[in-house]
Amino acid sequence: MINPNPPSGTTEAGPSPAAESLDQSEIDRILAESSAAPPAQIFIRADGSRGNHAEPVKVEPYDFRRPEFLTEFDLRRLRLINEDFIRYISSRLSLFLRMEFGAKMSRLTTHPFAKFTEGLPSPTHLCLFKVDPLVGAGILAISPRLALTIVDRLLGGRGQAAKSDRYLTEIEIVLIEDIINIVLDEWCKQWKGEQDLNPSIIGHENNGQFLLTAAHDALFLDLSFEVNFGGCFEQIQIGVPYCMIEPMVKRIRANCQKNTNIVATPKRAAWQKSYERVNVPVSARWDAFELNLRELTNFRVGDVIEMPAKIIQQTQILINGIPKFRGSVGVDEDRVSVQIVAKLPKPGEE
Repeated sequence: MINPNPPSGTTEAGPSPAAESLDQSEIDRILAESSAAPPAQIFIRADGSRGNHAEPVKVEPYDFRRPEFLTEFDLRRLRLINEDFIRYISSRLSLFLRMEFGAKMSRLTTHPFAKFTEGLPSPTHLCLFKVDPLVGAGILAISPRLALTIVDRLLGGRGQAAKSDRYLTEIEIVLIEDIINIVLDEWCKQWKGEQDLNPSIIGHENNGQFLLTAAHDALFLDLSFEVNFGGCFEQIQIGVPYCMIEPMVKRIRANCQKNTNIVATPKRAAWQKSYERVNVPVSARWDAFELNLRELTNFRVGDVIEMPAKIIQQTQILINGIPKFRGSVGVDEDRVSVQIVAKLPKPGEE
């Protein structure tokens, strides 16, 4: 039976679409509630379950193309090499300047090129150099105060610490190049036996922000050493890209691996003529069986002791009372003899 007067807002087929619509005030209220609530942040736990973070997660970019630079072993080897380099450069510059030039390593680490240039002091004097046949360009940074003290000594002065800390003039740059060439020459000599290297200066700069010798994320080996010259305590810093020293590092790593794999072969003792007069007792024995004390006391003259036939093949030959060989007993004409079959292992080698 059909109701002739259906309720308001409905039809015979069901609810009217107008009844499910929202007015503007309800829409504004829902939007306000959704904007006030923080968005849910989901993370995956190690066990695979999910959870929500109470605080926002900090996401940092990572460059998977970045190679592994130097291992702990590589840095330890490079530290030893560079300590020798600093000791040699201290002696050589002391002779060249006829005045004590003290140097001591302060840092050996790795940085991206951008961080390396940001850490350069200001003012500073930068010398760009390359080494044939290696690729890439290196940077040598020297304090202007130290450079002015060295220039004063080169011009015949007493080498007292300079009071000013300013940029170098063109004449002072030409004079300090002699010192830089000595430093670079000694730096190349530290790789002796690896490759013949020829350093050369390709430019000068006074601000690290203008250097474009490498990509900002290129890895650099940063070597800094403290210098004491004429009461001037400053630093010299050398930075080289990984691509420059990579061939030498690989050779050093391969040589060390080769040396560790070498097994020392025991040397055979040389025969001495005096050994011919040394008498050594030699005996043979069998380990037949064990008897208790009562059975042993029952032995009489004429008793026959039975032994297994295979014991003949298990004869031990003793040198000075120590078992050294295993042999087989037999008869050679009218004498009993023992043929050596094998060498017995040393204690602990079994």
